[in-house]
This record gives sequence, C-alpha cells and structure tokens, in this order.
Amino acid sequence: MMCAFPAAAIIPAYENISEDLGVSLQRASYLTSLQIAILGGAPLFWRPLSTRYGRRPIFIISLIGSLVFNVGCAKSQTYAAMATCRAFQSFFISPPNAIGSAVVVETFFKRERAKFMGIWTVMITLGIPLAPLIFGFVTYNVGYRWIYWILAIVNGVQVILYTLFGPETRFIRHGDVQHAQSGFAAYKEMYLKFRRIDPTPITLSEFISPLRLFKYPCVVIPACAYAMVFLFASVLATVEIPQLFGEKFHFNAQQIGLQFLGVIVGTVIGEQIGGHSSDLWMRWRAKKMAPLRPAPEFRLWLSYFGILLTICGVVVFLVRIEQAPDLHWNVTPIVGAGIGAAGNQIVTTVLITYAVDCYPEEAGSIGVFVTFVRQIWGFLGPFWFPPMFEDVGIANSAGIVAALLVGVSLIPVMFTHWKGYTMRGHMSERM
Repeated sequence: MMCAFPAAAIIPAYENISEDLGVSLQRASYLTSLQIAILGGAPLFWRPLSTRYGRRPIFIISLIGSLVFNVGCAKSQTYAAMATCRAFQSFFISPPNAIGSAVVVETFFKRERAKFMGIWTVMITLGIPLAPLIFGFVTYNVGYRWIYWILAIVNGVQVILYTLFGPETRFIRHGDVQHAQSGFAAYKEMYLKFRRIDPTPITLSEFISPLRLFKYPCVVIPACAYAMVFLFASVLATVEIPQLFGEKFHFNAQQIGLQFLGVIVGTVIGEQIGGHSSDLWMRWRAKKMAPLRPAPEFRLWLSYFGILLTICGVVVFLVRIEQAPDLHWNVTPIVGAGIGAAGNQIVTTVLITYAVDCYPEEAGSIGVFVTFVRQIWGFLGPFWFPPMFEDVGIANSAGIVAALLVGVSLIPVMFTHWKGYTMRGHMSERM
C-alpha cells in the first residue's frame, strides 16, 4: 500500500501546493505524474538485487530511503526541490512493485495464489484512493507539509517492524546440509544477519530482462489490457477529481478527500470477486475435470465482468459530472467511480494471476513487467486528459474511453481466452 500511497497523498493538496510554490494547478499535479512514471521504471533496478541479496534487505533499504526523501519533501521550499525529492522517494519505495508477486508465489500454495495475489494487488490499488481521503483532512487542518512528515513517520515505524519481524521469503537450496537452529540463535540468523544469498554474478542484461516478456503474448496482452483499465478506473478518477470537483463545486481539500470513498468501497467489493471467488471458480473447474487440471484461460471468464464494470463506471462518472449543475454536488459521479474501481480490481487480480499461472517461474519478472506497462501508460494519461475534456467535452470523452477499453482490453482478452493455450505452448518451446 505504501508504494502507491505517497504518489496519491498530495492529490487533495494540489491547490495548496500551487499557491505555496507559485506554480499552476496543472503543474502541481505533475508531482504525482512524476512518481507514477518512476514507479514503473525503478523496479527494473531492484529486481536483480533482490534475487542476489534477498527480498528482506531490499525492503529495509527501500523504507529508509523513502523516509529520508519524505523529510526532504517536507523541507523543500521550491518546486524543483520538491520534485527532485519526490522522484528519489518514489525510486526507493518502488521494490514492492518489483517483487511483490514473487513474494506471494514464494510464500503461498498455488491453490491460494489468486486470494493472496488479490490481497497484494488490492493493497496497492487501495493506496491510491485511501491516501487522498486521509490527507485531505491533514491538508485542511494542519497544512500540506504534514503529509510528508506523516509519511516519514510511517516509514520509520515500518523499518522497525520489518527489521524485527519480516522474514526472508527467497530461499536457495545449497549442497551443504545445515543443522536447524532454535531460540535466539535462529532469530539472529533469520532477522539480524544480512548477506548475499545467491553468489551468481549480476549481469547488466538482468536489469532489463523483464522487458523480454514483450515477446510472450500471454503476458503482454493481459498487461496492456490491465493498463488500460487502470488508466481510466484509477488514474483518471483520482487525478481529475481535484480539478473537476474543485472547479465545479469549489471544494476544499477535506471535501475533495471525501470523494475517494466511492473508489475505496468499489475496490474492496471488486476484490471479493477477483480474489477469493477466482480461486473458488478454478477449484470448481478442477473438481469437474479431475484428474486433469484446468487451463489458466478458464480464469479469464471473470475478467469480462471486470472490464464491463469499468466501462459502465467510467461512463457514469464522466457523464454525471458534466450534467451536474455548478455548485450543486450529487453522489452519482462517485457511484460511477466506485463501479469502475470494482471493475479495475477484478481485472487486476484476474489478469495478473493468469499471467503468473502461465509462467510461474517468471513471477518476479511478470510483476515488474506488468508494473512497468501500467505505470508508464498511467504517467501519460494526465497529460492528455485535460485537452481531451476541452476538445470534446467531459461527457463525450466517455465514448473515447469506452472505445479504448473495448479495443485494448476486452477484445484482446477474448482473443487470449480463445488462443491462449496455443500461444503458451509456442512460447514455452522458445524459453
């Protein structure tokens, strides 16, 4: 959750930041766009390090770096200084995006994979709307700089807790037999020692190796389909709410933060379908086919529901905002955002789990690759959303959104559902 949390935390404070630093509202929003982009590219750096030194040291270093640069943001007096500190903070907090899926695979059985993959994805997704909900109150009551101080305090608590209680999840079998330890010796060995766990030399190619997944259709198609859903159901709603609601209803930071309740509720509801129900769906199929195992493509049936919910929700969100009279707020746009968030969470869990099911040995690389595609596409969105609204109108933009979701998400997923077995077999021969 804390990976996406800082990027979205300043959303209700855009107006305060623009006034304090003397920049436009649009330029203030780029402080979020900047982090979205870095959260996409930085995992390429962290993944090889986590395979050699383990997940635990990387997480601890990540939290310490994030703490330092959150303090830097709180003390920044210029836009350039704050942007620089935000960039480094997002670089350090990005490892969960890089290795989160790998940790899930290393920790849980396959029969539980969708459930716990869903918990991981829902925490990342929830960080986006939960941060502005909380920090809208902070901004309104004590000032926006306390956003950064609170984030730094949270990072400090996380460092302490993870150092004391966070075990290593990556284990490598060695030829020599080691006797089990107990008591404090076992605790010291597991939690207080930091060492390289894989002696294999790191090569430069490993830092870009997740990008080779562009040649795997059963990974790249779900990644692109998910990225488009994420763009409209998550990025558009969260980035544009402060600007659209601020202009139309003259909301303050606290009132803007409350608008994210719909997204939070929708995300939680969507996870019940995308996570637990997805596992039940696959178990039911497995019992019916016993002793054969169901193909990963069977899971994709649930993704159609998620994509259609996203289309419905985003259309309601955009149309109802334009139809609402100035200074007369109503709840329907928030209901639409919640419906879209539910669809986004279903698609997130189902498509990421499908890709991992296809190539479980590539779970770490798949997490990095999906994050890269999602974040880069999400970074570009805020640059073309305002011109789209100005040129065709907010309500008419819903038609463009629906067309893109059908063309980039729905139809490609249907094709993967149809031809996935053939594509998986063909690519497995080339691995």
